[in-house]
Amino acid sequence: MVRLVRKGTERIGYGFIDPAYLREGEDEYRFRFLQNPRTDYRGLTEDERLILREGGNRADDWEKLLVTDRFDPRLITGCVFRGLVRLGDLEEGWLQYHDLKLPCGLSNSTVISCDLGDQVALANVHYLSHYIVGDRSILFNIDEMSVTDHAKFGNGVIMEGEEEKVRVHIETANEKGTRDILPFKGILPGDGWFWAKFRDRPVLMESFRRWTDESFPPHRGRYGTVGSDCVIKSCRIIKDVLFGDGTYVKGANKLKNLTLAGTEEQPIQIGEGVELVNGIVQRGARIFYGVKAVRFILGEESQLKYGARLINSYLGDNSTISCCEVLNALIFPFHEQHHNNSFLIASTLQGQSNMAAGATVGSNHNSRGPDGEILAARGFWPGLNVSLKHNSRFAPYTLISKGAYPAELNIELPFSLLSNDESRGMLTVMPAYWFHYNMYAMARNSWKYGQRDRRKNPVQELETHYLAPDSAQALLRGRELLESWCGRENLEDPGWDPGDMVLEKHAMEKGKRPVRILRPARAWRTYGRLIGYYFVLNLLEKGNGLDSWDALEEALAGCERGRWFNGGGQMISQRQLDRLEREIGEGKIASWEDLHRQYALWGEAYPREKLRHSAACWLALTGKEALAPEDLEPLLTEARETARELLEVTRSSREKDFSQFYRNITFETEGEREAVLGKPEEDDFIRTREEEFLALAVGCEEFLQTVRR
Repeated sequence: MVRLVRKGTERIGYGFIDPAYLREGEDEYRFRFLQNPRTDYRGLTEDERLILREGGNRADDWEKLLVTDRFDPRLITGCVFRGLVRLGDLEEGWLQYHDLKLPCGLSNSTVISCDLGDQVALANVHYLSHYIVGDRSILFNIDEMSVTDHAKFGNGVIMEGEEEKVRVHIETANEKGTRDILPFKGILPGDGWFWAKFRDRPVLMESFRRWTDESFPPHRGRYGTVGSDCVIKSCRIIKDVLFGDGTYVKGANKLKNLTLAGTEEQPIQIGEGVELVNGIVQRGARIFYGVKAVRFILGEESQLKYGARLINSYLGDNSTISCCEVLNALIFPFHEQHHNNSFLIASTLQGQSNMAAGATVGSNHNSRGPDGEILAARGFWPGLNVSLKHNSRFAPYTLISKGAYPAELNIELPFSLLSNDESRGMLTVMPAYWFHYNMYAMARNSWKYGQRDRRKNPVQELETHYLAPDSAQALLRGRELLESWCGRENLEDPGWDPGDMVLEKHAMEKGKRPVRILRPARAWRTYGRLIGYYFVLNLLEKGNGLDSWDALEEALAGCERGRWFNGGGQMISQRQLDRLEREIGEGKIASWEDLHRQYALWGEAYPREKLRHSAACWLALTGKEALAPEDLEPLLTEARETARELLEVTRSSREKDFSQFYRNITFETEGEREAVLGKPEEDDFIRTREEEFLALAVGCEEFLQTVRR
């Protein structure tokens, strides 16, 4: 309902903060003058006032319009000024962004209690209230752009006098809201994981909430800011939004309660038809074409496009979602989802994931409330029209073939292909599938994620290789399961290699369906060889200082497997977590900034920690107590052979795209096919893999000679 207040129009632009929230000696400008400490403003001269009036401008009090000495009043026409307005340098010139060119100055705009920087261009801004606009920024064709005295700019805090119920929560991972996190500027994927995961740790939960409140104190009266070199044009409603440097916004329908944390080096871009409410958008993000996002966090260098809907979700760094719908999800870095008919609901995906068309992850709830969830480790890939139910859990690099899976799933065999065999009435699992049939995609994914990390100043060290602490511990767990089903004595027999085995009793799927395991012996052996390969890859890591046998023994002394977690794309050990919780409880880590510094320290230590973990995994595999000198040569030899076989599988999996009959039926000639697809021997990625294999072979020999000296 519109409320009519019978007061003179001269009061518009004043009384921004309710006097009840002002302390002694404070006024409504207490934050404004801190946010913009510039002091070289002066009042207008009589000649300047006359020129402004002749230009069709009005002010409720010309004394409240302040300018600098470099001010040309002829550059302002048809404007209305209310409250205290301060203008930076304004001289003849023009600003250009792509094909848009506007003269510096103000025209046909209403400006209420704002500070404008040097050489700005405002045109047809019908209502601009309580903003501080940076230098060389363009505001063009905007219906309404304002800030309230209780603006939180997307941070999950409450202001003086507000009730707790107005606090914005991001209800990730579970629709019940019991894995919710509070958004704040600078939040990292690891922060989201800690907050959503460790709900049973009251010290952590209380600390995280307190840190968030302390990062944005509850005092009212902050002004909105538009950074330098921003362009905001053809927008309808903008309310309580912070714009970082270089932000480009065109044609947005509604932006409300947001921090757009762009920088000159990593600007944010927002395009036509976008509606964003209650969110944090990190550096370098891009949002275009009809996107709707509510209660959300968009990670660094990520994208939302083509009508995507993101609600109550955290999308991690370097990810892209277009067209589809995502609700109550916690998604780690490097996620791809491009299809309008795919849905992701109440799930935690631990990165490097891809959703195919028609995939529905979290199709319904199997309990009496909306409290189901799905947990998928790195490399999760549900295929066309896959339908999965809560609650389900998937090991690293699980590929799921087309089908409506009728019950909950618990897949602990990594690198597997799942199939819903309706004709036989069973679930089919092929462990180690990637390494025998689609190694090109596996290897290329690891390579491309590293190449596509566009973060400029990363805090968290993101693991992109398919062999890492999380997948290695899954490989060992997979061997344990295969041994329990097949018998270790059978698996150790080189001649024992059944095509499949059927499990009548299992914990892989809820219900009574049997599960068919394809090539279990081959998978068991592959898992073991990958553990040795993982160890060697870390032994050969440059810069680890292993220049003698004594140095190697010292580096591996007392190594232990422990448990490792994927903390928002960064590998974190149980030992590190335990120490972190202890230091938070003791107050040694007392802010988000402190925690982020800890991420950086973990990243620096990661190569050493990963080496020790890989050694411990190999020792667990072989049953040895320590690496002996006589173990080294056969270990390196087997690693070279594993690398050679993986290279051959990579080549052959790619060559199928050229030699398979149906891949060629649309081409009249071989020349036409080569013009369209290229030649397999010219594949740049294959060449890269060949170079890596040669480097590994040479590295193994050099390492062996080095530690033997």
